[in-house]
Amino acid sequence: MPKHATLSASGAHRWMNCPPSALIEAGLPESTSDAAEQGTAAHALAEHKLRRALKQRSKRPTSDWINDEMEQLTDEYATFVLEQVAAVKGNCPDPVVLVEQRLDFSHVVPGGFGTGDCALIAEPLLQIIDLKYGQGVLVEAEHNPQLMLHALGALRAFDALYEIAEVAVTIYQPRRSNISTWQTTVAELAAWTENDVAPRAALAAAGEGEFYPGSWCTFCKISATCRARAEANLALAKLEFRPPAKLDNSEISAVLSQLPELTKWACDVQDYALSLAVNQGKQWAGFKVVEGRSIRKYADEKEVAKAAQDAGYTDIFDRKLITLTAMERLMGKATFSEVLGDLVIKPAGKPMLAPHTDKRPALHIASAVTEFEAINDNHSKKAGK
Repeated sequence: MPKHATLSASGAHRWMNCPPSALIEAGLPESTSDAAEQGTAAHALAEHKLRRALKQRSKRPTSDWINDEMEQLTDEYATFVLEQVAAVKGNCPDPVVLVEQRLDFSHVVPGGFGTGDCALIAEPLLQIIDLKYGQGVLVEAEHNPQLMLHALGALRAFDALYEIAEVAVTIYQPRRSNISTWQTTVAELAAWTENDVAPRAALAAAGEGEFYPGSWCTFCKISATCRARAEANLALAKLEFRPPAKLDNSEISAVLSQLPELTKWACDVQDYALSLAVNQGKQWAGFKVVEGRSIRKYADEKEVAKAAQDAGYTDIFDRKLITLTAMERLMGKATFSEVLGDLVIKPAGKPMLAPHTDKRPALHIASAVTEFEAINDNHSKKAGK
């Protein structure tokens, strides 16, 4: 049985937007990273704690990635899930709690399945809870295709046994302080399945459809060499890199909207080229591999301290408070709020441009012209008195 489906739930955001990428990716080797390994360790630890809390057999996992932060955050995740279980027992005394469960939705997506971190089957609500341990990308629950497909798999298995009318999907992302929940009806989920998922899955399974670059390219295995993505980003060259002051308003808006993806694409290409050069000896015309800038560091801090003290130097240590996040973890949120709540401030963030889809409210920025007109109005009113 394959560990990962070609049309997986975790990759749905990508293959639904760029169908032909799925089959191309399927033939490429898996890659890993520190963030991925850390996430795997966190999921294993969270699964163990949740199973033990549910009085299921489980052996505690071991990993070099497990630290105090991961211990606390997985404790909090398990507590959150148990709170959801307790809440539904008022309406459904015998809910089913599935942990790290394979959820099959191949009746809609050819060969499609995924692994749900937690599925809570009750009446009249089905809940899907997904732990996201990464902190690089904020993940939202609203219309999240991975969680919606997991819900589809859970409904297929339990809809005949429970009268489920609604579905709630939750992203639990503790390192971003993000708990996002979105609720929909089973009927709306069925309509999405028929109108969006099924036709896109058919294209992806056949390797058909159009390549279409976007934010979903981030974890694609061919993101660095994808021609469609390159062409989309190089379209900025039509502006001939003119000085910003010579661009009209629509051109500046176009550049702003593409900058995040353009920057990410350029970094992906650079990382890909460097990897081949270092690991396979690939030579790129006009470029060579050199040693980058390095920062000096102590080989052994204990030995350095001893040698310095033996030489008569005593003023060799700096003392400073631990970070705010570390302090909160040390005390616990309740004690932290009680002891230090009045001593913690959150300065206003630096203004930045963001697309209209960003959920943060827009700042009220008064232009110099507006302020000048307001001053003149006040002077006129005073003069008229």
